[in-house]
Amino acid sequence: MGLHMNASDEEASYAKNSSLQRKVISLTKALRDELITSLYCNTLPKSLAIADLGCSSGPNTLLVISEFIKVVENLCRKFNQKSPEYKVSLNDLPENDFNSVFKSLEIFKKKLIDEMETKMGSCYFFGVPGSFYDRIFPEKSLHFVHSSYSLHWLSRVPEGVDNHNKGNIYLSTTSPSNVLKAYYKQFQNDFSIFLACRAKELVEGGCMILTFMGRQNDDPSNKECCYSWDLMTIALKDMVLLGIIDEEKLDTFNIPNYYPSPSEVKLEVLKEGSFAINKLEISEVNWNAVDHWEALDIESEISKSFKDDGYNMTQCMRAVTEPLLVCHFGDSVIEEIFERYKNILTDRMSKERTKFTNLTLSLTKKS
Repeated sequence: MGLHMNASDEEASYAKNSSLQRKVISLTKALRDELITSLYCNTLPKSLAIADLGCSSGPNTLLVISEFIKVVENLCRKFNQKSPEYKVSLNDLPENDFNSVFKSLEIFKKKLIDEMETKMGSCYFFGVPGSFYDRIFPEKSLHFVHSSYSLHWLSRVPEGVDNHNKGNIYLSTTSPSNVLKAYYKQFQNDFSIFLACRAKELVEGGCMILTFMGRQNDDPSNKECCYSWDLMTIALKDMVLLGIIDEEKLDTFNIPNYYPSPSEVKLEVLKEGSFAINKLEISEVNWNAVDHWEALDIESEISKSFKDDGYNMTQCMRAVTEPLLVCHFGDSVIEEIFERYKNILTDRMSKERTKFTNLTLSLTKKS
């Protein structure tokens, strides 16, 4: 399917275009710290096994791991406890640039040790390639699981969507009801499998923090969650009209995403039954990852910043979608797709406040 981030040495790579994802991670820090504190205080473990699912490669990959260790080390000092050893598993699909991650580990460890006021526990790293919609760890081997901006990616394009969603690449107001149902069913299947797999891999009392792109509106084809794909569809349709892309190619291209509502997420957790929901928080982040509307009040500066943002948002989307587009449409049209997309984004972002909605779920495995 071509579902992986752009490699780390490219200008349109995820590593160079992941500031939006970093902001989302920062927004969820308080909830993470609260759960880590609860986990540590309830168990006082001699070792802690942590997994980051959908870790990708780049500046965000080890950010949560670093923050996790700092919270635990501060708690150790507070309660005069010996530091645990840390077993850190980094998971993503096999196509992920794990080599870049491994090359950065020595610098990461040195920086972390320098930032700690006292000696910290030993830290061991493991790369775990594979889909998290399957078992990827031994039974009862994990204490804490984190995943950010990965679970809205489905394991596949829903069955029966090809040629039934003509003129769209994702859910839209013009998508027929059977397409909406197929996407929701795929999300239900995938998320249920994810929860069941993690339930086997986590120890009793183990915890998860999961952040999705989602929606607050009950309608899965609402602009709130579909707008970025609608604008890409406009670019692709223009290229169909010009004969650059074949119309049949467009009609058979669908993005394997689903942005769930809070009630849809809660329902699957309750149905699977292995986890207690601690909290479910909703947050928003601007497409540009910087709140220019509040920060700037000079019209010319706003105009300039939004031109830059059109480029930044394009690069962000390109980092996560280019492999899918290349796999379906080929290499030759990619530059034009994203040039047209950038122009459309620049225009819309200069006129509207464009935001993504995020759902962050704090879970504890039941005894």
